Amino acid sequence: MLQFASYIVILSVGFAIGRIGHMMGGHLKAPHHWIYGVIITFAGMIVFFFLFEDKWSLFLVAFGLGLSVSDLNDMMEFKIYGVDPPGKKRFWGID
Repeated sequence: MLQFASYIVILSVGFAIGRIGHMMGGHLKAPHHWIYGVIITFAGMIVFFFLFEDKWSLFLVAFGLGLSVSDLNDMMEFKIYGVDPPGKKRFWGID
């Protein structure tokens, strides 16, 4: 149970970092942060399945999923690079 709770905490930290990055860096012409989340998730899966099967690799998967979900709308529209449209930025939202 404690291990599951730690994965939820890591997922929440990834989500929070993604939302803060969206709110503070959304005006920059740069890659969207869901791409970094997908890369981190796949890196964690590769490390888990092919190399170590260690707990920290599942932490990478949880963190990457949180980071990707925080920018889910841009991920679904496959926005890779650019500026986020101006508007009200919410922390507990999926933009």
